Amino acid sequence: MKNNNNISKIIGKWISWATYLKSILRIVAAYIFILAGTSKLFAFPVGMPPNGDTAKLLSQIGIGGVLEAFGGALLLLGLFTRPVAFILSGEMAVAYFQFHAPQGFWPTMNGGVTAMVYCFVWLYFSATSPGAWSIDEWRAKRQHKNV
Repeated sequence: MKNNNNISKIIGKWISWATYLKSILRIVAAYIFILAGTSKLFAFPVGMPPNGDTAKLLSQIGIGGVLEAFGGALLLLGLFTRPVAFILSGEMAVAYFQFHAPQGFWPTMNGGVTAMVYCFVWLYFSATSPGAWSIDEWRAKRQHKNV
């Protein structure tokens, strides 16, 4: 009986970390997402295949790079998380169906795994909070205090 109580305490403690783990997921995913944008815009840390160039700014890929770099930065900070995540989820859905799906049905074969995962991660954040470590949460607490 005592063992079950210890397990319950451990589970309760782990569950209490959910909002922080959500923040970590958002921050890490946004950081990697920013790199996809900076690769397209600035060839940093590496340029786009096949020759390492940057995208033309007003091309579809260039606009995607802007969304990824600057939208990703907003998500990293947790600022305007829900609307930005919704827009980026849509961007990833378009990227998947326009560029990857025509190459074949299976995401592992058409190179669309990353686009598909980002689409659903950003969709998740568009429907939930950004987690405890975010400017949105800080602003909400601050507003709540002032009311």
